This record gives sequence, structure tokens and C-alpha cells, in this order.
Amino acid sequence: MANTAKYELLADELAEVIRREYEPGDRFPTVIELAKAHGVAPNTASRAVQVLKERGLLTGKSGGTTRVRVQPIQQIRRNTRYQAEKDMVLQPEDARRSTGVAELDQGVPVSSMYENHVALDVVPAPPDVADALGLEPGTLVLRRIGTRQHRRGAGVGRSVSYMAHDLATRNPDLFDASREPWPGGSLHQLHTVGVEVGRIEDRVTASMPTPEEMEEQDIPPGVPVIRVRKISYSVTGPPVEVMDIPLPADRVELRYETPLEPWS
Repeated sequence: MANTAKYELLADELAEVIRREYEPGDRFPTVIELAKAHGVAPNTASRAVQVLKERGLLTGKSGGTTRVRVQPIQQIRRNTRYQAEKDMVLQPEDARRSTGVAELDQGVPVSSMYENHVALDVVPAPPDVADALGLEPGTLVLRRIGTRQHRRGAGVGRSVSYMAHDLATRNPDLFDASREPWPGGSLHQLHTVGVEVGRIEDRVTASMPTPEEMEEQDIPPGVPVIRVRKISYSVTGPPVEVMDIPLPADRVELRYETPLEPWS
């Protein structure tokens, strides 16, 4: 205790105050207010606030309003989810609309989401997407940008998917934003254009978030982002869709199960 810095002691004290007296989204006192209230230098109060942001208890830009953080939903992302998603494709629309694999990951029903929408546009495929889909550079693709927020003030979850425009035109409904979020997700969309997905490849990397991602997804300082590039392949072999899913590491666990064949 004797070697603990004053700002760390203050951070511990403030953490208990937050748990007892504040609700998620509440405004937190300014550095000057904290310094006066606790009889410390502004620099000590500022460092304590930074510690609490790193712990995920507070959020806000330096110099702006600091608030008690709305905690993200913890999720477990399993590779077995893909078979469950494919099985859902052949279910009636009511079943597909009420239950999605993402809801199984997070344990939150679709109906309780604060925000859940998809924006559509047609764009030239970025070079890495064109390469993953086996397309010529600049080929048009249908882009879907999905946005989810479980509670007002919480970080936003986002995914971006790409499907070749020529493939998507087999079903004009895929370009109708009023039909989003699409019941059954991308595997059902592919089903409507005559594609059965035979395998899915996840390419997983990690990097630090961009400033925009930190703000939009409410990522604490020092937390990396796990980046999943999901590539879906048809039963006949070619890739048919690419989806990029950024997952802040403070709210996700990846679980991969690999069945092994017996020796005899």
C-alpha cells in the first residue's frame, strides 16, 4: 500500500463510488471538481480518471464530458454457430425473424435492441475484398453495413459484408433496405439467389482500434480489436460473400471446436 501511487488510490476510491452511487450513462465530475472534492492536484485526479477509463468504468474524450460507461454485452463467438445459421435458413420466416445466431452469442433478443439496422449501397469492391471474392479489381459489390446497439449510450457493434453485384441482382429484394435486418441473415440471402454455402473460413487477426472505432464502439484505452474476416464458399467451391467483423477484445471470447476423426 505504501508504494501505491496517489492517483491509483484515488482511482480505487472512485471505482467504489461509481459502483455505489452512479448509473450507466451518468455524467461524472470533471477533473477540477474531483481535485477539489478529494483534496488532490488536478494532475492526480486526471490520472485517476484515465485509470478508470482503462478499466472500462468511465468513458469520454479528454477535455469533454466524462460519463459512467454503459457496459458492453459479453459474448462468446463459436465456430459451431455457422451450422446453426445454415439450419435456420430453411425455417419459416417467423422463426428466422425472431432468432438469430448473434442473439445466441449475446443472449439478447432482437426485439430488445436499442438500435438494429442495415445500410445498403453498391460500391466498387476494395482490392482486398475483390481478391477474396475472386473478382476483378473495381467490380461492383452489394455492401451491407450492419449496426447494433443494445442500450442507449452503449458502444455500437458493426459489421460490413460484400456480395458480388451480379450475384445479388438475382433477387432485387436484396437491394431493398426496408427488408433489413434480413430474417435469416446472409446465408438466407444467398439461398434466395440459388447459393448453398458449403463451408465458411474465418481469418482472424488483431490490431489496435482506430480513433473512430474507439469512439463509436466505446473501446477503452489499450484494448485491441479482434478482426474476423468471414468468407463464405458455395458448395460448388467459389467464394460468394465476405464479411468483416471487428470485435473489441474486452467483450468477446472466441471458441473454436474441431472434431477429430478416430484413427480406426
